[in-house]
Amino acid sequence: MKPIIEWINIPGGTFIMGSPLSEQSRRADETQHQVTLTAFKMSKYLITFEQYDAFCDSNNLRKPDDMGYGRGKRPVINVSWIDANDFAIWMVCRLPSEAEWEYACRAGTTTPFYTGHNLTTSQANYNGNYPYNLNPKGIYREKTMPVGSYPPNAFGLYDMHGNVSEWCSDWDGAYSLSPQVNPKGPNSGKQKVNRGGDWANDARDCRSAARAFSYQDSYIDITGFRLISNA
Repeated sequence: MKPIIEWINIPGGTFIMGSPLSEQSRRADETQHQVTLTAFKMSKYLITFEQYDAFCDSNNLRKPDDMGYGRGKRPVINVSWIDANDFAIWMVCRLPSEAEWEYACRAGTTTPFYTGHNLTTSQANYNGNYPYNLNPKGIYREKTMPVGSYPPNAFGLYDMHGNVSEWCSDWDGAYSLSPQVNPKGPNSGKQKVNRGGDWANDARDCRSAARAFSYQDSYIDITGFRLISNA
């Protein structure tokens, strides 16, 4: 039996993807450009071990290692991009594009985080020893936390900053700087995009515009995913 996914309706709109030159800790690959997206449905929470284990049970697959952090409602980890994509196909869904992910994360904001100019460890799960822009230190939990443990953004999405980074459908590559409509990224590349930062990252790596890349067959205890509905 397939797991139930809770969906959030994300309205279509136009936003500026990337970060301004004035943003602390920005990187050169975050060049700002205009993106327009049509409406879509995104999973409210990261996909959990409970949901992914059901996929493994139904398809006689080996279950991923939880590293002792716990299963159940904790976000699934140690799944490659290939695994995440296979789960998405099984659910008749897909992984978000990088543009969809950032638009959904920002939820109308233009600041480094959807929480504003700072991200505290009461707002997200990251390495509190390394706060953003000289803000006070926080807690370093050193593991994942159950999904929904922190306040959602304005769209109602949870854990878009921290906890685990999230596989996106796009290959790595530079942004196209002309205005884009529903961009899908390069047709090929060496690595896949992952977004949002994780429990072991500094706060700066959890910024809405921050980009990271991993090989599509890599298994990492800091990376999971969420879905976009095809319905």
